[in-house]
Amino acid sequence: MNKNSNHSAFPLDTKSICILLTGISIMFIGFYIMTLDKEPFGFGFLGLTLGPILVLAGVIIPIFALFRIRK
Repeated sequence: MNKNSNHSAFPLDTKSICILLTGISIMFIGFYIMTLDKEPFGFGFLGLTLGPILVLAGVIIPIFALFRIRK
């Protein structure tokens, strides 16, 4: 391995790690919002719409962070 290389041994930089942690926290917030639904079996707006949208966003955001091109 070349010692003069600009790339570190760790594949993720600081910005990617922050995006990754943000996505994971959004996913947990989505799961928490689904538990707040007071309708029977979670069939209200929070359990069927808002929570799953946040969980899906929380899955997509870390994927973006992992495949982001470093410069």
